[in-house]
Amino acid sequence: MADPTSAQLIAHLRRANQVAVAAVAEGHHPFGAILVAPDNATVLLKQGNIDTVNHAESTLLRLASDRYSPDYLWGCTLYTTVEPCAMCAGTQYWANVGRLVYGVSERQLRLLTGNHSDNPTLDVPCRYVFERGQKAIAVWGPIAEVEAEIVALHRSFWRE
Repeated sequence: MADPTSAQLIAHLRRANQVAVAAVAEGHHPFGAILVAPDNATVLLKQGNIDTVNHAESTLLRLASDRYSPDYLWGCTLYTTVEPCAMCAGTQYWANVGRLVYGVSERQLRLLTGNHSDNPTLDVPCRYVFERGQKAIAVWGPIAEVEAEIVALHRSFWRE
């Protein structure tokens, strides 16, 4: 299984950010996620944020675990605009998705949102969650090439 190229990382994160833009247009928080097949090209699923307990990542991962086998999911990659929170990282672990790429760190999100009642961000890196498990989930992120695009959407949203 080949690792995604730098061009693929950037292109898929931009797709995930477009999902986040669509989530905002539907009245939700600006988070977006896509699931990419082991070929590093085919987008299998996409999901925007729904609400505070149905995050883009956890909702997408629950759908994926219903549709695909654990062995297949291990070769897939979750792309998400912001580093998965502890809940979403745990869901990725249990769904058996073996790779993760995120654009902006959870810590940076907290700097953008502050102590916002709609997003009481946890400062728990996804790598911390994964390191406590028994699966070697590969993680890429944050990705500097898309950071400004993702941050701009969040700055606009959390100011309103």
